[in-house]
Amino acid sequence: MTPSSRLRVTVWNENLHEQHQESVKKVYPRGMHTPIAEGIRRELGGEVTVRVATLDDPEHGLTEKVLADTDVLTWWGHAAHDRVADEVVNRVHARVLDGMGIVVLHSGHMSKIFMRLMGTSCRLRWRENGERETVWTVSPTHPIAAGVPHPIVIPHQEMYGEFFDIPAPDELVFISSYEGGEVFRSGCCYYRGGGRIFYFSPGHEEYPVYHQAEIQRVIANAVAWCAGGSPANDLPSARSDDSPRHWYLIPD
Repeated sequence: MTPSSRLRVTVWNENLHEQHQESVKKVYPRGMHTPIAEGIRRELGGEVTVRVATLDDPEHGLTEKVLADTDVLTWWGHAAHDRVADEVVNRVHARVLDGMGIVVLHSGHMSKIFMRLMGTSCRLRWRENGERETVWTVSPTHPIAAGVPHPIVIPHQEMYGEFFDIPAPDELVFISSYEGGEVFRSGCCYYRGGGRIFYFSPGHEEYPVYHQAEIQRVIANAVAWCAGGSPANDLPSARSDDSPRHWYLIPD
């Protein structure tokens, strides 16, 4: 496989909790983006190139050139959704409609870009007490579920519960249950324009969720699935190669 045919991934992380909270620094001393990026590289191997961008980078690291060179963007944000410039949100939104995939993680449900793509409040119920989350696969033949154990058990996590104010998913891959009895649609697929979107809820900043191999596998699968979008047929594509690309992971 030539370098030009590799799947190009940009891992975007707000990267604020890791800088200012000792409890988060202990769990993610190199930032949450590091285990996310490492998991994608491990699972997709030589088929992928990964770069990292953060909130404090110029233009949040999401310049026109970076986005033009991105097939799939992953997004983690929480404390500074309002600090993301509308110009950058518009830029990302346009790229998704033109075929770029996006994987939105955990508290990214309240990011400007996810709310823009969903067209709803994206609010949910939550409780932060470090209880067990069990992630159940409800679409075992979906590519995002490939090689993923059923269920995934996360020992400590923030509870996200229904009602989750999102449109009905085009495809639902995972639901989660919690010790308190709540359930949550935790793995949701959408199509917008030429782009694919996956929302995956596990991943609170104070718990080592992104270090779990099973969670890393889901994110890598999601990146591969989201890369299957196509450029819009009535606009020039930002890609140098206009032919659709399709990426799949083979279960272990």
